[in-house]
Amino acid sequence: MSAHSEKVTSSKPAREVRHKADTGSGWYEWLARIGLVAKGVSYGILGVLAIEVALGTGGKTTSRTGALQALAQHPLGKILLVVLAIGFAAYALWRIVQAFAERADDPDAEGEAKKWATRAGYLGRAAIYAGLSYACVKILSGSHQQSQNQQAKQHTAEAFGWPAGRWIVAAAGLVIIGVGLWNLYRGVTQKFEDKWRGGMGQTAKKWGARIGTVGHIARAVVFTLMGIFITKAAIDYDPKEAIGLDGALQKLAAQSYGAWLLGITAAGLIAYGVYCLFDAWYRDVSANRSS
Repeated sequence: MSAHSEKVTSSKPAREVRHKADTGSGWYEWLARIGLVAKGVSYGILGVLAIEVALGTGGKTTSRTGALQALAQHPLGKILLVVLAIGFAAYALWRIVQAFAERADDPDAEGEAKKWATRAGYLGRAAIYAGLSYACVKILSGSHQQSQNQQAKQHTAEAFGWPAGRWIVAAAGLVIIGVGLWNLYRGVTQKFEDKWRGGMGQTAKKWGARIGTVGHIARAVVFTLMGIFITKAAIDYDPKEAIGLDGALQKLAAQSYGAWLLGITAAGLIAYGVYCLFDAWYRDVSANRSS
């Protein structure tokens, strides 16, 4: 077999993967839609727990990892954790394939830079959901997981020990603030509609847009708070200032009219979960078109 034919044969699987991604079909489509459902369920559970705190009926402000631990205590919770572990893994694999399939719009340096930035974003999301899948497995094995608050403080303290660690923490905080502001922008402008396929009914589109707006604004609130306090940790050189998602909800609860603020935000997180389920059904998941 010639070197040329070997190269063609070895690249065939890569071409097939790219074709599935570009057309948003087959196993690639299933990875995306199953992953989006798992994402929606996790936000819904998180929002319900926070609603219970706001109403004074129990529960606690927590992160998605904490919500998964709470789920394990309920009947059939472990079965759902297995399903979610698979769903989170599907989401992570979807984002990895997206990163592989990403192309530059233009062959110039600016187009290449945008391509690699987009790939980095996909891989970052893949890492988050791979971590959630791993957390499900650990919880199923009986291991207790740290809260996001504890993790944020621990990781910030470790980062302070690195060269330029204080600047790295500050940059991370600003990035998270940027994620919050990006969610706000997407929610207010309803840019998320650009990802939906044609043929949607007017009623579905109207309610999907409303729910998506509320959900994105709620995410904007919690991410912006997380970013502000991580940046503050860098400024004060105090890792105790850093907070996770659970810490952001606790900050809301501690304010005047905290129950109302927490309740509204929690309802927004539930709305985001519903939006993810809506997205799982209507989204055009083909690569180089979705984000």
